[in-house]
Amino acid sequence: MVANVASAEPMYQPKRLFRNQFVPIRNLKYHVLVWGEPAPGKVPLVMVHGWMDVAASYQFVVDAFERDHYVIAPDWRGYGLTQTPDADNYWFPDYLADLDFLLDHYSPGVPADLVGHSMGGNVAMLYAGSRPERIRRLVNLEGFGMAATRPSQAPRRYAKWMDELKAFHRGDLALKSYESADGVARRLMKTNQRLDRDKADWLAGHWARPDAQGRWHILGDPAHKITNAQLYRVEEVLEIYKSISAPTLAVETSHDSLSQWWQGKFTLAEYHERLTLIPDVRRAVVQEAGHMLHHDQPEQVARLIEEFLQA
Repeated sequence: MVANVASAEPMYQPKRLFRNQFVPIRNLKYHVLVWGEPAPGKVPLVMVHGWMDVAASYQFVVDAFERDHYVIAPDWRGYGLTQTPDADNYWFPDYLADLDFLLDHYSPGVPADLVGHSMGGNVAMLYAGSRPERIRRLVNLEGFGMAATRPSQAPRRYAKWMDELKAFHRGDLALKSYESADGVARRLMKTNQRLDRDKADWLAGHWARPDAQGRWHILGDPAHKITNAQLYRVEEVLEIYKSISAPTLAVETSHDSLSQWWQGKFTLAEYHERLTLIPDVRRAVVQEAGHMLHHDQPEQVARLIEEFLQA
């Protein structure tokens, strides 16, 4: 669905059109966007989005590619047009398993190139270390991971998880709705002040949709807001990083959103130290961009990805 937004600026016009596909994955109907066509010698390029985002978010980067790629981008479970599971919270390992099944469908027996942003970057890193034979090259766009935890935090974490489950069932975690697609676009621009109006108008029609009364709702299950019950075990994550065999490109922005989020509890220096455990890794920085770098500087991101894939 594309938004009909009243704006002084024309809406963004995609250069490359995607195809909508629905694929059965682990008892869910997964929505997948596909750009380009498979061909002999053409490595599938799988692009996975972050928290409270959708696959269409990669449109601007796909348009900025110089080469014709075979791109596969799913909406994660409970996002976009992918079916929401019959559950009241989400477990991170499910994303890895969903990706595994997705690759079985689109790239059986052939290693794929994998790009992930934010939460999707974290999934991509963990998957590439758990299934190293499935990934040819790996690009992590600001998928920093989480701050290290201590076992002593477990009792409070489980209690918080149960409290948030109750809040969800009371309806306290419901996402805000909007009177129009224009309201959705304005929300996107408020969250990311670098986002151009034409792109916000286009994204609004993929990030949300109207109900029967014409009110627009975000295409994200509010249960995604519930804290993970289990602690982030950084020791396990680092062992997985050591098992990544694919050449890896870790991309961040000059904005340093990590320090802004964690307020000293987790720093870029710590993240960079973790990256050193990956056998073949290099870093790149995108200038004049925030965390949503694929919206802010799609040309820079596309160039980095293509140069890395072709190296």
